[in-house]
Amino acid sequence: MTELVKLADTRELDFDRETVERAYDRWAPVYDLVFGGVFGKGRRAAILATNSIGGRVLEVGVGTGISLPQYGAHLRVFGTDISEAMLRKAKARVADLRLKNIEGLAVMDAEKLEFPDNSFDVVMAQYVVTAVPNPEAALDEFARVLRPGGEIILLSRVSADAGMRRFIEQRLQPVVRPLGWRTEFAWSRYTQWASRAHGVELIERRPVPPFGHFSLIRFRKAWPAAA
Repeated sequence: MTELVKLADTRELDFDRETVERAYDRWAPVYDLVFGGVFGKGRRAAILATNSIGGRVLEVGVGTGISLPQYGAHLRVFGTDISEAMLRKAKARVADLRLKNIEGLAVMDAEKLEFPDNSFDVVMAQYVVTAVPNPEAALDEFARVLRPGGEIILLSRVSADAGMRRFIEQRLQPVVRPLGWRTEFAWSRYTQWASRAHGVELIERRPVPPFGHFSLIRFRKAWPAAA
């Protein structure tokens, strides 16, 4: 049976993390209803890509476990989330659907993943990068726990780098912050991160519904150079 565990690091979260945790605890009862259908096409695209790779999968921000039934039975999946309320629903889903390929579910900070280096063949994060205090730190962690040859698969809203849309997104940030996400994470920040993340290369960026502001983004981790 899949266990819901709270791992060792029990330090008090700073204000931003508390904001995110509280926001997603509030979202937990209605998350599937509000976001299940809206993000369904993007979720299916990301799961299809993950199933084609195989191996051991880490889903960061697993939430209520809405994606868990879609993973192939040949995968081994571990899910993490900052919200215990979300994970309780994920645990119930795993039990109700008797999902045998779910290794575990754990409360964990995306910026401080409690796994050894090179632990997973795929790191999946759906609508997570714009919902953490320090997105680049989370991306660094995704790359750290990923095995060479593996992929980081992201679903994310990508904001504008300039223009009126950028201006509006910046003005909206104080409004959406209490809801648990940000509006201002532009594509240039992904490319800048990839350029300094040794051995990680962008292999795909594909628009996904809804609204034309979301993307499926895939990075691959290179094998170390031969000595």
